[in-house]
Amino acid sequence: MIAALAAKHDAWDHDRYGPLDDLMDRYQAWLPVRAADPRSVFLVAGHDDRRLSGFLVGEAMANIPIYAVREYGFIHDLWVDPKSRGQGIGRSLTRAALDRFRGMGIEQVRLETALANDAARRLFGACGFRIATIDMLVTLGNSGSCTPEGDI
Repeated sequence: MIAALAAKHDAWDHDRYGPLDDLMDRYQAWLPVRAADPRSVFLVAGHDDRRLSGFLVGEAMANIPIYAVREYGFIHDLWVDPKSRGQGIGRSLTRAALDRFRGMGIEQVRLETALANDAARRLFGACGFRIATIDMLVTLGNSGSCTPEGDI
């Protein structure tokens, strides 16, 4: 599932999501930490036949000290196996994560989703999320010059 998630993100925007060669090793080290950390959320969904159908991982994050919200929950990854989509698994995992964060005393949860991921925005919107920022990217080796049309 991790490899499929990384491949999907890479296909959507390699400049933003291009994975490192040792991605799986990094996840193998990072996920057990998230699973054991009481300030993290690590959820899995499965079938009766014990096959995994999805997962969600997030953690409590400190905000920069100029904002009233000092700490927020951040959902790093949500993945539902393509054969299991449309069954409410993503919604169930998201609701469970929100409940876990609420139980930690966290009042705000954030996430990022790829511009191409309309399905994720529909899911998260149905769970109460709203667009709060627009993340912009420039790869300096390819462009990065400013034109007069950009003046404010």
